[in-house]
Amino acid sequence: MKNYDYIIVGSGFAGAVCSAVLSRAGKSVLVLEKRSHIGGNAYDCKNEAGILIHKYGPHIFHTDSKRVYDFLCGYTDWYNYSHEVLARAGDIEFPVPFNLNSLYKVYGEEKAKELEEKLISSYGPETKISIAKLRKSADKNIRELAEFVYENVFLHYTIKQWGKRPEEIDPETTARVPIFISRDNRYFQDKYQGLPKLGYTPVFEKMLGHDNINVMTSVNAKQLLSFKNNKIFFKEAEFEGKVIYTGALDELFDYEYGPLPYRTLEFKFENHPVTRFQSHATINYTHGMPYTRITEFKLLTGQKKEGVTSIVKEYSKEYSPDSDSIPYYAIINKENNLIYQKYAEKARTFNGLLLLGRLAEYKYYNMDKIILLALELCDKLLGDVL
Repeated sequence: MKNYDYIIVGSGFAGAVCSAVLSRAGKSVLVLEKRSHIGGNAYDCKNEAGILIHKYGPHIFHTDSKRVYDFLCGYTDWYNYSHEVLARAGDIEFPVPFNLNSLYKVYGEEKAKELEEKLISSYGPETKISIAKLRKSADKNIRELAEFVYENVFLHYTIKQWGKRPEEIDPETTARVPIFISRDNRYFQDKYQGLPKLGYTPVFEKMLGHDNINVMTSVNAKQLLSFKNNKIFFKEAEFEGKVIYTGALDELFDYEYGPLPYRTLEFKFENHPVTRFQSHATINYTHGMPYTRITEFKLLTGQKKEGVTSIVKEYSKEYSPDSDSIPYYAIINKENNLIYQKYAEKARTFNGLLLLGRLAEYKYYNMDKIILLALELCDKLLGDVL
C-alpha cells in the first residue's frame, strides 16, 4: 500500500487547491471523492443541447484578492463577465442589489429623483446601506422605501430560500441584501470577476493532474478511513500523514450529536427552442413563483448557439441526510453552532485531521474565500516542515 503524505476528502475548490499546492511541493496526495466527477459543486459539463451548464447551480467567480486571482490564472484564461441580476416582484423587474436604477424602475421619475437626493444626502454616493439601518431613518420616505425593499426583495425571497422568516436566521446571512446608492448594476463590485474561459471542470483537471496526486472518484471516504482511539486509520492501518476533510462533519462522525441542519437545492434544467430566454443571466423571483431564480447559461458564459438555450430553475428545500440531496447552505444560528462545536471538539482529538470548507466548518464561504483559506492552510502545513 502506498504511503501518502496527505489524504484529502473532497475534490471541490478546498480539496483541489490543497492538492495542487501540496503536490507541487513534493507531497504525495490521495483525493477521495464520493461523486463520479471532480470539481464539487463547481462542476460543469455540456448538456444534450451542446451547451455548457453548471450542474449544481450558477457559479460566478469574483474576488478582491490578487493572490487568489493570480493562483487561478495559473490554471485558466478568463471570460470577462460581470454578473447583473434582476429581481421580479409581480410585474416589475429591477436590478438587485436595489440601487438608484432600481428606484426609477419602481417609482415614477419625480418620486425616484426625490428619493435619490435624500439617499445621497443622508448616506453619501457609492455606499451600501443595510435595510435594517434604513428602516430606522427619521425620514418617512426613506423608511417607506426600506419597507418596499424589505417586502419585495428580502422577506419572501428569504422565506423561500431558507424556509424561515428573517428574524430566525443569523444576522450575518440576512445582511447580504443592502441598498446600494449607486448606478452600478453589477451584483458584485470585486476587482476581479469572470468565468473560466473553457469552464470550471478543466481548471480542476489541471489542479488535480500532477503526478503526485492520485484521485479516486465514486468512493465513500468512510469505507477507507476510520477514526478511533484518537487515531486515524486508512484501510485499517494507522495513517501517519494528515487528512484534510472538506465534507459534512456530522456525517463523518455518524451524526453522533444529531444532524446539522442545512438547506438543499433542487434544479430543474430546461432547453428552449429560442436563442435567448430572458434579458439577464439570472432573474430572482422574490415571490409569486415556487422557484427562487432562473439562470440562463449562455448569458453567463458567452456561448454562441442559435435556436436553442438552456436554463435552470432553482428550488430551495429542507435538507435530509437520509435523502440523495446535497447539503448546500448551513442554517447558522446559536443552537446549530453549539451542535457543530461538539463535532469540532471531537475532530480536534485527532491530531492529523484538518477541517476546511463550507461543510467541514459549517459556514458560508464564497469560492474565493475557500481558495484563500486553502492557500493559507498550505502555507502553514508547508511552513511547519521547512
